[in-house]
Order: sequence, then structure tokens, then C-alpha cells
Amino acid sequence: MNNAKPLVAVIMGSHNDIKVVRPALDTLEKFGITYEARVMSAHRTPDIVAEFVGGLYDRGFKAVIAAAGKAAHLAGAAAARTVLPIIGIPVSATHLDGMDALLATVQMPPGLPVATVAIDGAVNAALLAISIIGAFEPDVYAKLVKYRDDMAAAVIAKDTELFGSN
Repeated sequence: MNNAKPLVAVIMGSHNDIKVVRPALDTLEKFGITYEARVMSAHRTPDIVAEFVGGLYDRGFKAVIAAAGKAAHLAGAAAARTVLPIIGIPVSATHLDGMDALLATVQMPPGLPVATVAIDGAVNAALLAISIIGAFEPDVYAKLVKYRDDMAAAVIAKDTELFGSN
């Protein structure tokens, strides 16, 4: 990334999760949003998670994306250490196709919210983080509006191409 201060922390519970997380990083880059990506485990390195996430606000971060499979407690561990918005990506890392991770990520106790996207939903996790930033940054907001307008135009073009609709 560039030398700008990172705005989004992207943490993953295993190095294997990079396959799922890569589209989130690509999406953040596409929008010019800086990030810091790390591998850390809610179970194997809980002190590192606590220290890293606990210092994000003071470092100017605006949101956290946490990807994990199986027991998937990383997003919850992050939510326990900061009031920054946490966006969980349940990763399909087991024979349960990510349902275990989805339930572990979405079932947070009252007072510790984690916004949870679809299983392996890295692009939407990035877009949600970008939306949070865009609520306060007009240039980011404008990029999101254009992104959605472009998506709509692509659908209309395909409709016209396939069916000649107006």
C-alpha cells in the first residue's frame, strides 16, 4: 500500500484465510483505502489480538475486518477490545462449509456487536468498511455512489443486450 495512515485493520485467524481475504484487500485498494493486514488467532495468540486491536483507535483506524473459520472467535475477541466497528467474515474452512464460522461470528452477546457478512463474503466486508468511512469522507462517499451506479448500468446493459429491454 502507500504511505498514508491505515484506516482499516484486516485480521485473519490463519494464514490460509488469505485466499478468502484477498478480495477484501483488493477492494480496499480499488477505493484507495489504506489498511494493515495481520494474521493472529483469538485462541493461539490472544494477547497479540488484545494488544493490536486495543491500540487501533489511538492509531486512527476506522474499522476492523476479522476473518476466521471453524470456531471463528476472532471478530468477537476484537469486539471485546475496541468500540470500533467490527466486520466479521466467516470463512468456509471445514467440512461444514462455513456454517460453524457463520454461527460463531454472528452470535454475539448484547453489547458487543459484530456486523457479519456472508460466508467468504470478503468484498462486502470491504464495502461495509468503506461505507463506514464514506459516511464521514465525501470523496469516499462519491466513489461508493459511482461504484453502485456502475453496477446498475452493467445490469441494464446486460438486460438490453439479452432482451432488448429499455
